Amino acid sequence: MFSKAAKSKERQAINNPEYRINRQIRAREVRLIDQNNENVGVVPFLRALEMAETADLDLVEVAPTAVPPVCRIMDFGKFQYEKQRRERKAKKAQKIVEVKQVRLNPGTDDYHLGFKMEDARKWLQEGNKVRFSIRFRGRQNLHTEIGLNRLIRIAEEMKDVSQIEQNATLEGNTMTMTLAPLG
Repeated sequence: MFSKAAKSKERQAINNPEYRINRQIRAREVRLIDQNNENVGVVPFLRALEMAETADLDLVEVAPTAVPPVCRIMDFGKFQYEKQRRERKAKKAQKIVEVKQVRLNPGTDDYHLGFKMEDARKWLQEGNKVRFSIRFRGRQNLHTEIGLNRLIRIAEEMKDVSQIEQNATLEGNTMTMTLAPLG
């Protein structure tokens, strides 16, 4: 009664609860769309299943909440493959934003800070976020304003390629500030 391909598709559908196909459909009547995307109208379920079998395709319930449910005659395996392809393509198109970290201490001199800011500028131009963190140790905790001034100066020098996403905050003995690329 069913072709070999249809039986394997039945097994696939059991794993995919999103769509009911062929004999999994529980409605007496269905609104049928044939393989040429033409609306056939409301037909008894068994007649719709028979039409799908004669075309050697599957009957797929695409709108189960409609009254009567909408079913389409199609190649379910091909439909799933196309759907997975679209999802993979959409996933590829997504841009993953990384947060790069630049660690400093209150005693970092301007010469070394220049190198770190060059790296940060490059990362911001690539579209990544940059988190600057200054760690205070021992007596340095008494002079957190030095770290705050340094972070404010960094933000000023980087304002042509970035904007402040998170202002300088002190958590424990670490002060952090996050910059995001413009646009």
